[in-house]
Amino acid sequence: MLKYIGLGIGHVMNGICATAVMMFALGVWPVKADTTGVMPSYEILNSNAYLMDTQFTTGYSGEEALCLTENMYFEARSDGYAGMYATTMVVLNRVDDPRYPNTICDVVRQGPTKESWKTRQDPDLIDAERVYFPVKNRCQFSWYCDGKADEMRDEASYYLAKDIATMVLEATLPNSNQLLPDVTEGSTHYHTVAISPNWINDRGMARITQVGSHYFYRWAY
Repeated sequence: MLKYIGLGIGHVMNGICATAVMMFALGVWPVKADTTGVMPSYEILNSNAYLMDTQFTTGYSGEEALCLTENMYFEARSDGYAGMYATTMVVLNRVDDPRYPNTICDVVRQGPTKESWKTRQDPDLIDAERVYFPVKNRCQFSWYCDGKADEMRDEASYYLAKDIATMVLEATLPNSNQLLPDVTEGSTHYHTVAISPNWINDRGMARITQVGSHYFYRWAY
């Protein structure tokens, strides 16, 4: 009788050990509950504040870095490094083209605007204090006026875009020895492969290349 009891206990212990090993391997080992009632402290990434506070010794402002970073993130983060870099080349090509604004942020934010109804009601308000908003879905870069919240929640894509922006801004300085190849060959336009905008049929518009999910174009003259 004792022999059989011993064998039964042995089987039970073996089963318990096997279950414990499996739970450990699968990462489901039971943990002790937190009963302190204190909420854990998490650092919230505020990318806008981080970039605006960044001091560049290159002569470029944090606002310009933010404009490039946001544009890369919202336009091409799914295309990785190559795609985000290519869209930034388009921004720089437009800055150098007299047909477009001559600053990075003005290029990124280009599009018709309308004045806020609050400031429009005050005829004595000076222009510097008036508030304007972009007209929805009428911007050159669609993310800027699509009506969605412009929050960069993908940290990996955000930091990649920020690094590219910093590299590009430093490389474009007159005294920089860093090469900045334009993989778009001077392109000033692009669109995703999923759409076919009317402007691709404009006279002189030529398709140059494809990077990731975007086709790139430039004026032939």
